[in-house]
Amino acid sequence: MAGSRHDYFPVSDLSRCANMRRSAAALAAAWAEGDQAPDGLLAAMRAVEQAPPETAIAALASWIDDIGWLRDRLAQAMVLLAGDVFARPPLRPVGDSAFGGLLLAEAGPVRITLLVRRFETAAASDAATALFAPGRMRLRILAAGGATIHRHYVSVSATEEAGGFAAATAPPCTNAAPRPLVTGEIFALDTAREALSLTGGTGDVLMLELAVQPPSPLPVRAYDVESGRLVHVSASQRDSSFRGMALALLRTLGRADAVPLFTAETKAVDFAARWNAMRELVALDSAAAAAPLAGMAASDPHPEVRRAAAATLTLFERESAQCPA
Repeated sequence: MAGSRHDYFPVSDLSRCANMRRSAAALAAAWAEGDQAPDGLLAAMRAVEQAPPETAIAALASWIDDIGWLRDRLAQAMVLLAGDVFARPPLRPVGDSAFGGLLLAEAGPVRITLLVRRFETAAASDAATALFAPGRMRLRILAAGGATIHRHYVSVSATEEAGGFAAATAPPCTNAAPRPLVTGEIFALDTAREALSLTGGTGDVLMLELAVQPPSPLPVRAYDVESGRLVHVSASQRDSSFRGMALALLRTLGRADAVPLFTAETKAVDFAARWNAMRELVALDSAAAAAPLAGMAASDPHPEVRRAAAATLTLFERESAQCPA
């Protein structure tokens, strides 16, 4: 079995390793200087990171439409690798082996990413679900790879966009007729309402993506493509997701002393985060959860959260009646 290239990394050649680090650091510094110049990529992104997504996309569209800067950057990365195959260009990998790429620049909710859908792992990345996340996207196809594109649509009301989304009344996802993907075409998407997926192909698909996804009360929604049915909802705010993971860890560790953190999160702006925090609190300390659960059942702003809290409270009361001790 062939070994990994990392098995041959010159770990004991300290001079060579130092040269690689110096070369990569010099390239990173050169890119940073150019990006932060008044006409640079990062400067342009920072200028619009607080703007509405559609405004930010319009302001940065030229960075997707004219990719001379990207060609120059990749050429410089290749020069670094030509100097030493083990050098590491200052580009951050994202995604996985089936569908991943390189993060080229990021400023707040604004990201530019070079994405690759690998042909040999295409079956693993041919999604059976369509994902809708609040924000805007401009996507340029650099190499179509013989793939077929599928476009998916879902309606979003003003009430849902403002935080009143309810899974029970979510409209279904609809699909456009599939067609061949074309090298060079550009898609401008309202990603809360539009999604793309790819199937098949004869080679790798290469894409340049500009995405703006600020925090939003509208959750990320996943739909089954075949049936159009909503199958999963998650918080669209990254900090909510991070806090949710932290609470899950504290619950797993049995940290009853952290109950105030759980209780505070049950007042979060994001309705999914509120209910997730309550579920974790119930699992951690049901006695401590009783009062905030009753308050949630009575007055949470979201109808589905109120119903879920009321149903859980009924279970509590039923168990207490069966075991008065």
